Amino acid sequence: MNPLDTPVEYLKGVGPVKAELLKKELNIRTVADILQHYPFRYIDRSKVFTIKDIHSDVAHIQLRGKLLNLKELGTGKTSRLSGILDDGTGQIELVWFQGVNWWKTKLKLNEEYIVFGKPSLFNGRYNIPHPDVDSVEEEQLVQNEPLQPYYSTTEKLNRRGITGKSFGKIVRSAWALSQNYIHENLSQQIVDYNNFLPRQQVVLNIHFPRNYELLERAKYRIKFEEFFFIQLELFRQKYIRNEKSVGRLFSKIGNNFLTFYNENLPFELTGAQKKVIKEIRKDLSTGKQMNRLLQGDVGSGKTLVALMTMLIALDNNCQACIMAPTEILAIQHYRNILMFLNQMSVNVKLLTGSTKKSERAIIYESLKNGELHILIGTHALIEEKVVFNDLGLVVIDEQHRFGVEQRAKLWQKSDIPPHILVMTATPIPRTLAMTVYGDLEVSVIDELPPGRKPIKTYHFFDNERLRVFHFMKQQIKEGRQIYVVFPLINESENQDLQDLMDGFDTLSRYFPLPEYQISIVHGKLKPAEKESEMMRFAKGITNIMVATTVIEVGVDVPNATVMIIENAERFGLSQLHQLRGRVGRGASQSYCILMTSYKLTSEGKTRLETMVKSNDGFEIAEVDLHLRGPGDIQGTRQSGLIGLRMADIVRDEPILKKARATAARIVKDDPELELPENKRMVSYIQSQNKQWSNIS
Repeated sequence: MNPLDTPVEYLKGVGPVKAELLKKELNIRTVADILQHYPFRYIDRSKVFTIKDIHSDVAHIQLRGKLLNLKELGTGKTSRLSGILDDGTGQIELVWFQGVNWWKTKLKLNEEYIVFGKPSLFNGRYNIPHPDVDSVEEEQLVQNEPLQPYYSTTEKLNRRGITGKSFGKIVRSAWALSQNYIHENLSQQIVDYNNFLPRQQVVLNIHFPRNYELLERAKYRIKFEEFFFIQLELFRQKYIRNEKSVGRLFSKIGNNFLTFYNENLPFELTGAQKKVIKEIRKDLSTGKQMNRLLQGDVGSGKTLVALMTMLIALDNNCQACIMAPTEILAIQHYRNILMFLNQMSVNVKLLTGSTKKSERAIIYESLKNGELHILIGTHALIEEKVVFNDLGLVVIDEQHRFGVEQRAKLWQKSDIPPHILVMTATPIPRTLAMTVYGDLEVSVIDELPPGRKPIKTYHFFDNERLRVFHFMKQQIKEGRQIYVVFPLINESENQDLQDLMDGFDTLSRYFPLPEYQISIVHGKLKPAEKESEMMRFAKGITNIMVATTVIEVGVDVPNATVMIIENAERFGLSQLHQLRGRVGRGASQSYCILMTSYKLTSEGKTRLETMVKSNDGFEIAEVDLHLRGPGDIQGTRQSGLIGLRMADIVRDEPILKKARATAARIVKDDPELELPENKRMVSYIQSQNKQWSNIS
């Protein structure tokens, strides 16, 4: 067995119990996993302070002195261990609130120790809570390795003695066992061209750096590798699809497309829509499988582009479908497409969880015999009973809400891979698109349809509510409608629902019957009740809709011109932008009002300022990425991006671009990775056992 594959329980100081905990808490199973658990910070241990020199500006300090007067104070949960360190220039208290019994057995009175920690001022005197303590015998180690690594752990691991510092001892055992088996994973040309440290030296210096220069070189190479292997696989997937995949040839532009374009088009296409349709038509005419991502802000006309693409599929004797993440959005697509088609002889049906059994039977039969041309639905589309006669095009809306397996089930319903059009109204920052969607061709609709006006966004505090109510009454007097949205967060769902009901009561007092009508929609309503309330608003029967974020997508009421978001500080930027997109869908001026308390974090202020300043979804997405990081952006958790251990797509964009260019060149020159110099990379990918999916 390769030592890197050795189960972690066989390492010195681990054993079966700690190994099981490492697996559960950090997903660490083998020696290789240990070496890939990188330190999150390094502290310079080369300098020794004296106690008399401690002052309020110092952060972490290292002291050397004799331990005096060790004793346990308090009982039960309030117990703590206190000791006095004397270095000849003064004395300082050391205190431990956790692991008291362990420290009592480790520490000995009148022994000399090296102490490291962060001083804290308490009752006018400095102490050091939870310091690291080493015997003087270990001092030589500290001198040889002045940059002390600290590793992320968890509370459960800390209780078992695996702390941010002691984890380094496990790493040392792993290194000793496997250092001679750490082989190069990049071609020599890449290593030489970039002046990279050899891979064995990289692992050594990331865990036990001799100096800052070697540490930075090790970090740089690890980040490059993480980006490079993602990009290499994405480019190879694109090559396989473009050169080897069998796809349908949609060579004909026929009666369905031309009739719609000449007679049914509701408005002239924007330049961006024309450009995207041209890109799609080019894909469909190659005989290779299209795999295209269509990005466009809320209201930019993505559904119209998707419909025109589906009509091309129909003209080539194929069926098409749209899968949406929610019933509300599926219904919205269904209604819009029926409206666009306007009596054309195209058979369109809707299939969701609410579809009646009798209707389902008709849909299944007409789909199977080819009489049904376009099927729109939710997850219901992937059920086994759904059998297409000849599925040629799959449209996925807001695809980040579907898992890989769900999407795969849909396009496995065709013998020849169907063309794929993925749509999202959540703008994807450039760096994220390069990393997550690098195997997709990308189209962007960056224009709004003619006649649309930019939404004006304002931020008001709670004490300005009467001013907002006055504005709402003005808008209603002019015949407009208004959304009022409350947050609904799972952890405190009951409290949030109460907030919504309190808000509804307040609005009912200021907007009383019969002069005003108010709808209310939230997740606790039955589907029929929710649909009824939404229809009342859509038909203009109600003036105000009080709702949770169930209306984030799929509600299209052109007469609604005001979006009021309560507790706006509790929403992410992406969600705020999506909600704002529910208005501004007609020719009238629309408004978004963000209501908050005065208690705002600096990040909350940045989000609100960004919303007030910009209507550009891509600019907002970039700010969101910088604020939250890639791991929390919608959709990346299933993409593999969260697996980046050290690289950061925001801070390390230059490294990402360099890695991407390198990967592109290699795949261009050797797409099968058959050249001798690329064998190392093939072996590494195989050893990592990465499950790269053919599905974007």
